Amino acid sequence: MTEYKTIFSAEEIEKRVCELAGEISNDYTDGKPVFITLLKGAFIFMADLVRHLTIPHEIDFVSLSSYRNGAKRSNVIEVVNHIRADLRDRDVIIIDEIVDSGHTLSLLLRTIGEKRTKSLRVCTLLDKPSARKTDVPVHYSGFKIPDIFVVGYGLDYMEMHRNLPFIAELTPQLKELAITADNRQ
Repeated sequence: MTEYKTIFSAEEIEKRVCELAGEISNDYTDGKPVFITLLKGAFIFMADLVRHLTIPHEIDFVSLSSYRNGAKRSNVIEVVNHIRADLRDRDVIIIDEIVDSGHTLSLLLRTIGEKRTKSLRVCTLLDKPSARKTDVPVHYSGFKIPDIFVVGYGLDYMEMHRNLPFIAELTPQLKELAITADNRQ
């Protein structure tokens, strides 16, 4: 039984990640940006992206969560792990796997903005503008998608499917299970 429908193949993702790395490398030829990666979903995207960069850079991680049990968005954003790098007067690029409502990214932009960075940009693999609830800037975007629940390439459904080399939409059967599980809480 197939649980998902492929949206972007591994080959399509690899090609687009290479293109994004080229754009960023061209924009920061004289710089050494710090990439702040949102865990857990962006870790595969970040790993592939930085391997294609041609510029020096640093990496740090932050954990924020707006999902409860991996399926339903919450208005409460939990900060799990804070940034350790000194960001003052640095070019900073936030790496996110998907921008949907914008609530999580908005909080992170405000938090990092208080650190007086030289510049602050956002790079996301997936942009879901139709789900946006808060206006947030997206400077580098891999793919635009409709308001659907996707898994794979680091994105999960209840901590499953992160290892898929492609990005897929969950089937209606799994979506129904997610709604049922959320309603039990």
